[in-house]
Amino acid sequence: MSALALFERFPRIGARFPTVALGEWPTPVQSADPAALPGPCGGLWFKRDDGCAQPYGGNKVRKLEFLLAEALARGHESVFTFGVAGSNHALATAIYAGQVGLEARLLLTPQSNSSFVGRNLLMGRWAGARHLHCDDETGARRRARVLALGGPDGQRGAFAIPGGGSSPLGTVGFVNAGLELAAQVRAGLLPAPDVIYLPLGTMGTAAGLALGLAAAGLRTRLALVRVVRADIASPRRLRALYHGAARLLHRADPRFPLAPMDRSRIELRHDFIGPGYARFTPEGMAALAHAREAFGIKLEGTYTGKAFAALLADLESGRLTGRNVLFWNTYNSHPLPQAALAQDYRALPRPFHRYFETPYQPLDPAA
Repeated sequence: MSALALFERFPRIGARFPTVALGEWPTPVQSADPAALPGPCGGLWFKRDDGCAQPYGGNKVRKLEFLLAEALARGHESVFTFGVAGSNHALATAIYAGQVGLEARLLLTPQSNSSFVGRNLLMGRWAGARHLHCDDETGARRRARVLALGGPDGQRGAFAIPGGGSSPLGTVGFVNAGLELAAQVRAGLLPAPDVIYLPLGTMGTAAGLALGLAAAGLRTRLALVRVVRADIASPRRLRALYHGAARLLHRADPRFPLAPMDRSRIELRHDFIGPGYARFTPEGMAALAHAREAFGIKLEGTYTGKAFAALLADLESGRLTGRNVLFWNTYNSHPLPQAALAQDYRALPRPFHRYFETPYQPLDPAA
């Protein structure tokens, strides 16, 4: 396992920020067969964060290396985080908090039913998490305030990890990712991308990547495909995460640049969300199938399928002619352990039983 690219470039930052080693870095890049593309471009590559850690990959691992380290450094024994019932972030938090000796409590709100929801719930229980059903986001915040309070004997409250791990500290994990990609470009593993496609959720991934690319001197445009409500993925929140992470890093090492976010390199795409968050679309599911059959890439219908659908549409329209394109795979590609999936779902709190007992949405592969 190599040192983080951020720490190699800025050693003072490495001395300031503790991390826990969860992933294998750098993650590889994979080139795509041009014959399998529906339109012209200079070339297509995949950044394979999907296999970055065992037993669960994906983009949350980079954030959790910083967030869980901070929880341990502050002397906490437990963490809590937020999400919908099938949240990939909540599951990743459960798995990796358990690995480093922290109890994880997951404050989960309702969502549309899909086969992955039940799988994630069972895997979280197998990892040792406590699932707390919340009727809505207001209820989740109310329970969070209780969890954050310390006990009467001076015991620390639980450490708060925001939804998606998207705080300025969590965002630093993807500042590292941007510098990691720049090192791979310098090593000749791929040309400097003209554009990177990725899904836009709680935005820590996008903000950190934009900041890391800017610090590395890459003039890459980000095509951010929104998959959540507009108030969650807003330009204002994106700028706040970008500048919050920049200030953290600049305080640790004044050589880290404090330049404002270049909005000309950010494109927000709102045309592929379909009927809403975690609601599958025909375009997204077709893109998922194309990625699997043509490139051996595993995607899903909530985040990465919709982002890849945008990329395929832009290829078909000729918009990417002559451009070097990178798709950042933020999903986990490891199969979940059969021992986890074999658990009795009735051991979960009763409000979660409906994800095992009611039909899946029509476009779900298991429907």
